[in-house]
Amino acid sequence: MAVEELQSVIKRCQILDENDFKEEHFGLFQLAGQRCIEEGHTEQLLDIIQNEKNKVVIRSMGWNLVGPVVRCLLWNDKNDKRKDYLLMLDLLVKLCNPKELLLGLLELIEEPSGKQIPQIILLLLQPLQTVIQKLHNNKAYSVGLALSALWSQVSLLPVPYLKEQIQTDDYGLYKCCKALIEFTKPFVEEVIDDKENKENEKLKDELLKFCFKSLKCPLLTAQFLEQSEEAGNDPLRCFASEIIGFLSAIGHPFPQIIFNHGKRKKTWDYLEFEEEEDKQLADSVASLAYLVFVQGISIDQLPMVLSPSYILQYNMGHIEVFLQRTEESVFSKGLELLENGLLRIEDNSLLYQYLEIKSFLTVPQGLVKVMTLCPIETLRKKGLAMLQLYINKLDSQGKYTLFRIMASLNLLRYLVIKDNENDNQTGLWTELGKIESNFLKPLHTGLNMSKAHYEAEIKNSQENSQAVQKSKDLCSVTVGGEEIPNMPPEMQLKVLHSALFTFDLIESVLARVEELIEIKTKFTSEEDIGMK
Repeated sequence: MAVEELQSVIKRCQILDENDFKEEHFGLFQLAGQRCIEEGHTEQLLDIIQNEKNKVVIRSMGWNLVGPVVRCLLWNDKNDKRKDYLLMLDLLVKLCNPKELLLGLLELIEEPSGKQIPQIILLLLQPLQTVIQKLHNNKAYSVGLALSALWSQVSLLPVPYLKEQIQTDDYGLYKCCKALIEFTKPFVEEVIDDKENKENEKLKDELLKFCFKSLKCPLLTAQFLEQSEEAGNDPLRCFASEIIGFLSAIGHPFPQIIFNHGKRKKTWDYLEFEEEEDKQLADSVASLAYLVFVQGISIDQLPMVLSPSYILQYNMGHIEVFLQRTEESVFSKGLELLENGLLRIEDNSLLYQYLEIKSFLTVPQGLVKVMTLCPIETLRKKGLAMLQLYINKLDSQGKYTLFRIMASLNLLRYLVIKDNENDNQTGLWTELGKIESNFLKPLHTGLNMSKAHYEAEIKNSQENSQAVQKSKDLCSVTVGGEEIPNMPPEMQLKVLHSALFTFDLIESVLARVEELIEIKTKFTSEEDIGMK
């Protein structure tokens, strides 16, 4: 009955021009075709699809059958008609309108959850690739839609943490990553083979976005097997290697990305990368730095002339990104990347001027946070060891400077965290009133005044620099009654901004100390009330 209904619908459509097909025809075709599939009339349906007389109808309406066919393949994976369903899917992909097929396939990919995600992805990647290759107009847009949908689904899969989980791949993450690489390769090769094609610039953009998304998920949180014989069998390591290879192939080798990220000049010439740069892109580039310097993936592409201190200078920003995260699998990578950079540097050789760079001050702050707040003892000890190693690498002036932006406030923060008011082992809580009136409040006042003064100087300096830019004269600024030595306006602004950042850093730690004091005293008061 279902087969006759389908044939009847097709006969009605055969006498019409394709442009005259109505919504009613599409609906009847879909209902009859779906019943044929559900009732198992696969041989008759295959004959209808392959019949040359039905070519126009199948091209226009056949995409409606893809969903039912795919669901039969997923639900009845051991069905004796599986070969028929696979052949049917293959024929529909070849014969149907590629634009409608693309949207239909993407909807099917976005439907499932849990363990069905890898099943649908592995089933539809090849058909999806075939459909996109048939879309000559706006191919880049189609590739972008497909990669975005695929990545969104893959990002929902749990990333294995333990060695046993890595080996079993229960949720199919590794199979999906491998399939994604095979899906993407032809489009990367297209960019390489035809670099003059302007359309390929858009395709390159979409591939670049995909690479950055992959660096963040799953690679940011991924755990890797030890670099031994097993490393070659590590599926996520292989995935990372392919992604880094794609970046180089489309004109963005990793040294360019790692060492350009965060510079004031535009790193990217297009797209929304500038808008994403603060957070999304920062995570991706930090992940890339870890893969290269700690895991050693593609490290042979690194220029040999780069000094260890130069590499550390850029990696400190990436280490800062890692240490800001709360997941053990992420911030532990920051400790590894820091250790990797510091071990390349001789003791007492890191110049104190590096402490003018924001990350060289915030990283030790992050290490203190790990040492005091991390619940895992091994990581707390690692944090302490890294702080000691970092201090050992600084020259004498650097050690002094670091102990001076950090010492008092951080000691106070540490004591507030570790010593409860009821215990009062250090006497901190007895002297809290004096500490607040003689240290915290004056520090607040001094910070506010200093920030206002330096902000005014920055404004003046910017106005002065515009006036002297044409003559390239040197200018000077007086701060706190002392004149800063003559220097170019750009250098002068850099010094002032560095000082302002230092005040911001102190202010953030001060705010945290006051917050902790308030929390601890409130908790103690509530405890006392409860005991009465």
